[in-house]
Amino acid sequence: MTTGVLRHRWGRPRSRSQRDNRNGLLLTAPTFLVIVFASLLPLVLVVIFAFSEIRLVDIPKLGTQPIDWSLDNFRRALGNPAFWRALGTTLLYATLTMVGSVGLGLVLALALRRPFRGRGMVRALLLVPYVLPVIAAVTIWQTMLNPQYGVINAFGREVLGWEQSIGFLNTTTAQVWGIPIPLSLLVVVAFEIWTSAPLSFLFITARLQGVSPSIEEAAALDGANGMQITGRIVLPQLKGVILLLCLLRFIWTFQSFSEIYLLTEGAGGTQVMALKVYTELVTRADIGSAAAYGLLMSVVLISLLAVYVILSRRKVDLE
Repeated sequence: MTTGVLRHRWGRPRSRSQRDNRNGLLLTAPTFLVIVFASLLPLVLVVIFAFSEIRLVDIPKLGTQPIDWSLDNFRRALGNPAFWRALGTTLLYATLTMVGSVGLGLVLALALRRPFRGRGMVRALLLVPYVLPVIAAVTIWQTMLNPQYGVINAFGREVLGWEQSIGFLNTTTAQVWGIPIPLSLLVVVAFEIWTSAPLSFLFITARLQGVSPSIEEAAALDGANGMQITGRIVLPQLKGVILLLCLLRFIWTFQSFSEIYLLTEGAGGTQVMALKVYTELVTRADIGSAAAYGLLMSVVLISLLAVYVILSRRKVDLE
């Protein structure tokens, strides 16, 4: 009797919701496996390596000898002045890039908001730095800034009266009116703003399409000028997308590697955290130290993300 009941239960046709759940699991299984093997598994290995003393030469021996677990990698990283210099450089680089990218994108979006002849062409040209391959963009900037034949130094010598060429990509500090400035770092920041501002421009332009013109017309009828309409009506409606862009741009720039490596290779005071991880892994062949640096970077980013989530929830509760 029991067997008959079991057969009856297993032989029953599945309901539509059960079939949909099964099909959904089957369809998402390949994506889930890709995420596990491409993201979660490397993350687990990074955590394991960060708490162990392991170098590149020890990779073939994994599994054949016990792993020495310790916090030495983190102690050495936090006690190394180079770590704090790289962290400070990264924070400065990410902050300047975030402000410049989002600010320039906002200015461009507001400037091109009103229709005029050729606006579509101008918008398309503004997207060129964003879609340009990074290696091509780096080559253009390196050619322009070259001390021997670069157009910037040629213009400076011939027109501005510079006494000698300036190494924009390998000068740590330069005196401008007696004030020391991190020249190479500012050049890298300018490059990042040039390549990333079009994305901010796209996001803000899309949000501007949802701003009702009737509100602005009513404010104009009440005597508000253009600056007042922009500052008190338009910008408050852009607050959400601007905050999101600031968070995304800071995260992306904080872990930026290819642009800085191709431009300066860390010279001229541009040694950021991502380059420090690369140096520990490739130059010193120390997997444990590189993994520890990478985890410390993740801690900083997770902390910033947590602050953003808390502020967002507080804003929702207040509303």
